Amino acid sequence: MRIREKESFMSLKLYNSLTRTLEGFKPVEAGKARVYVCGPTVYGHSHLGHAKSYVSFDVLIRYLRYLGYDVTYVQNITDVGHLTDDADEGEDKLDVAARREKKHPLAIADFYTESYFQDMDRLNNLRPDICPRATGHIVEQIELVKTLIEKGFAYESGGSVYFDISKFAEYGKLSGRKVDEMMAGARVEVSQEKKNPADFAVWKKAEANHIMQWPSPWGMGYPGWHLECTVMSMKYLGDAVDIHGGGLENQFPHHECEIAQAEAATGRQFVRYWIHNNMVTVDGQKMGKSLGNFILLKEVFAGSHQKLSRAYDPLAVRQLVLNSHYRSPLDFSDASLHGAQSGYDRIKQAVTALRDKLKKAPSGEADKKVQERIEQFRGKFEEAMNDDLNTSVALSVIFDMVRYANDLLGRKDTSRQSLEKLNEIFTALGGDVLGIVQEEYAQVGGGGVDEQLLDGLVGILIDMRAKARADKDFATADAVRDKLGELGIVLEDSPEGTKWKKV
Repeated sequence: MRIREKESFMSLKLYNSLTRTLEGFKPVEAGKARVYVCGPTVYGHSHLGHAKSYVSFDVLIRYLRYLGYDVTYVQNITDVGHLTDDADEGEDKLDVAARREKKHPLAIADFYTESYFQDMDRLNNLRPDICPRATGHIVEQIELVKTLIEKGFAYESGGSVYFDISKFAEYGKLSGRKVDEMMAGARVEVSQEKKNPADFAVWKKAEANHIMQWPSPWGMGYPGWHLECTVMSMKYLGDAVDIHGGGLENQFPHHECEIAQAEAATGRQFVRYWIHNNMVTVDGQKMGKSLGNFILLKEVFAGSHQKLSRAYDPLAVRQLVLNSHYRSPLDFSDASLHGAQSGYDRIKQAVTALRDKLKKAPSGEADKKVQERIEQFRGKFEEAMNDDLNTSVALSVIFDMVRYANDLLGRKDTSRQSLEKLNEIFTALGGDVLGIVQEEYAQVGGGGVDEQLLDGLVGILIDMRAKARADKDFATADAVRDKLGELGIVLEDSPEGTKWKKV
């Protein structure tokens, strides 16, 4: 990865949800960036909403390293304590999944953690430097609860411990909500254990049937979801975190409660920059597991969801995310994915052709005009990324580079050194930062599968089958369908035509 000069440090601007302004990035310690991103609650497979969030923060990490920062990236795994209403009511999501699948909650957590990382690897997301689990930090969480009680910010009631928001004057500063409004808006059937309806649990008393529970000074119980992230971020990044990221839906109550716990315990600012990504929508509605309209990443990769006409390359999904700004909603459709796939294929084809030409191009000095053009691309790319990670504009620069590469490849006198410079900038900007350009591409016949070629070949067979049916040659039509079925490709006929999917 090409490291930028240290003067570039001051040029990155990020939208800080805490101040609601675009701010120059100034970490606690010069040259270092401590970043915490709320990881998944591992009770099911990852969906497109996870892709939007974690690709967005992956690009942040990549760009910070490109600028030369020494980054420590922490992303947790929530494997206990996240209740079904995201606050203090409902059941633990891991317990619900454990009953559904008739397995122990930790077996559920292990299985879906592995599934999560498989999907993130396919999206070309970098692995976090540290990936702590909530269940591995129970001792530290109990200690923080003790501190909050000792300092008068929390109280025990009925075996649970609650944070008293009336004692923390700045509660609501991240979300912009006022405590009085939260009190008035609290649900009628509020727990009688709380002093204030909006107080939140930092430790929950476990019912007898709750499988995951631990001994504490207040009886058998388990940590609150908000407490977990506070403890794990401070354990690995210290009392002052440079950047804390997560989905916009977690701004309240999750992140608001994190701030209250940390700052009540330490007396200092918890996070300098709060970064929130927007959501994925399907037909204009938020996508999520609780709403039942989610699309799993595995379904996208296999083309097995009813809303999809084909299988899509994982990096086409990544490109779809990068087409939108991280703070803007991303409305999903099969058409949008198809466009992203076409764009990804164009980049892949240009880079592959460039690297093939490198092997046989004449040697010679790199053309000064080529070098100047490359620096122009770099400047425009960095300008876009420095403007609150504007990946859609940065991606447009990559397509400008594709057009320029195709032009150079059409010239007989382009030197190998000029092509090497262009390949380097594709690798640095499109690969190291955006994660779209790969070091190597799988070759058809060499173990890899070109999805565009596969789509074309299946399309030819579908057309042949349609002609056979039109000619009333049903034996041939059935044979085409059956042979494809043996290969794991299912045809689905509808009034709009025939679609296929891999199973």
